[in-house]
Amino acid sequence: MYRYETHLHTAQASACGVTPGREYPAIFKARGYDGIFITDHFFHGNTRPSRELPWPEYVDAYMMGYEEAKKAGDEIGFKVFFGIEENFEGDEFLIYGVDREFLLAHPEIPHWTREEMIRSVHEAGGAVMQAHPFRDRDYIKMIHLYAEEVDGIEGINTANTANDNLAALCYALQHQMMIQAGSDTHNKDKIGDLNGGILYDKPILSTEDYAGRLRRRERPQIFYPDALFEGMEGIRVKLPAEIRRGGAWEKLEQEEIRQWILKAGATWEGAAAQPQGIVREILTKLKAL
Repeated sequence: MYRYETHLHTAQASACGVTPGREYPAIFKARGYDGIFITDHFFHGNTRPSRELPWPEYVDAYMMGYEEAKKAGDEIGFKVFFGIEENFEGDEFLIYGVDREFLLAHPEIPHWTREEMIRSVHEAGGAVMQAHPFRDRDYIKMIHLYAEEVDGIEGINTANTANDNLAALCYALQHQMMIQAGSDTHNKDKIGDLNGGILYDKPILSTEDYAGRLRRRERPQIFYPDALFEGMEGIRVKLPAEIRRGGAWEKLEQEEIRQWILKAGATWEGAAAQPQGIVREILTKLKAL
């Protein structure tokens, strides 16, 4: 099986990034990975390049982390692929299958809505995965869920809590969505603790290749540290939520979320523990869809 990291940030392009892109390939290769996707925070997110730069200069600065990582990877025979993480009001999206030319061709990106972004990426042959959809952080005021337009979700983000990840998996099962896993790495010193991603029995050839697999619903296997879910109690979803269905936003009631959780075989808030093996059970069901 071929092993990949799908969610990774560099110091050059993500303001929260700690490690330069050039340092990642050797580390991941030594850990048995076959490739990584650099997915730095883009214009609406925690990006490092100044938003005041002319658009071509912003794109050049944004690409630096990926390009350094790609060069270092080429030198040691390790695959480095390009991706993007974009933000809208706290909900974030991982984009695959586009490149520098796509960014340069769309200087209107700073004014895009979520829907315009998803449509434009799809028109270019790319794929959009909603990142950590149930993340609960101070800067997030509401959960916005896309049950239809996106190509899937990040079902497991190993920098997130077990609670938020299991809620995402139950959501994916309810809506029969594609899922991927990633470590959301920002710092090389945290890689050993996070260590999550995807597996395929055939190597990924390019970011376009991976986007095509997602859009064709070629489900990867998921790996993550078992310790992530140890001792987990009943799922809590504290933030208000909306879901987009049929091209319109609607309020998502807590009771509907609770029913997704229970239907998946997991337990809701108030339960002392989750059923043993529930994460593997849900992943097995998703794989069979």
